[in-house]
Amino acid sequence: MDIQAVRDLFDYNYWANRHLLTVAAQLTPDQFTAPSAHSWGGVQGTLVHILDTEMGWRELLCGRPGAPELKPADFPTVDALQEGWQADEQIMRAYLDGLSDADLQGIIRYHTDTGALRERVLWHCLFHVVNHGMQHRSEVASMLTGYGHSPGDIDFTVFLNQRAGLE
Repeated sequence: MDIQAVRDLFDYNYWANRHLLTVAAQLTPDQFTAPSAHSWGGVQGTLVHILDTEMGWRELLCGRPGAPELKPADFPTVDALQEGWQADEQIMRAYLDGLSDADLQGIIRYHTDTGALRERVLWHCLFHVVNHGMQHRSEVASMLTGYGHSPGDIDFTVFLNQRAGLE
């Protein structure tokens, strides 16, 4: 994996996040905050979890583990969540801009919440952030569809086509 491939993955990640936030803005406030049977609650809770995870991993990779956990109450509206994500995206992009191809092969050591030591290759951690987000974005897409607001396709290939001006 090289740094340009990682940047492409994060471009996709932020494209998909923005797309879901745009669709989520069509929900009523009650729909946005309503609970669901999904692992992180409804639309709001799941989107906040994605952002929290992105921020948490970036902090860990920068040597600052233990960032406070974000809560849905921190982002009562879609607009608040969009603002938080825009700010975090700038910080993550600055972090990625400081990495080289060689850095991506480096080993990251950290402790889990239970105290277990983990060692991971940096690019594996970065790929995990994007893949984790996709898992939960699919849950949000399902919830949005249930509210009558399908986000349509959010596949990587759709992103690539749009970026190339093919769609």
